[in-house]
Amino acid sequence: MGNSKSGAVSKEILEDLKLHTKFTESEIVQWYENFKKQCPEGRISKEEFQTIYSRFFPESDAQTYAQHVFRSFDTNADGTLDFKEYIIALHMTSTGKTTSKLEWAFSLFDVDKNGYITKSEVKEICTVSIREWEVMQ
Repeated sequence: MGNSKSGAVSKEILEDLKLHTKFTESEIVQWYENFKKQCPEGRISKEEFQTIYSRFFPESDAQTYAQHVFRSFDTNADGTLDFKEYIIALHMTSTGKTTSKLEWAFSLFDVDKNGYITKSEVKEICTVSIREWEVMQ
């Protein structure tokens, strides 16, 4: 992922993220430094994500939330998020293009990934979202 000798984000990933997100080079570098502090191996597992998330939101259902985040953003399906997947997730949920946000939202609600969204899938995601919102209040 990064330059293993210096611990810096690789030029290839940096250029790709600058091209596909709204983040500046300095923002990406700062995000990378923070990510490496939290995840020295350069990857975060669903369990680690749950642990960190539950520290910030102790009343939330971190396990269900992590499941949906990883289903949506673990693009290589290896059970972890690397820095690039993490930044793409951040971008898509905060500053992405409308079309990209719609595609992400559809993939979030299509829990079983069959290309259709059912009433029960909408209910499941809304239930988790409502719990998260209540915790933040």
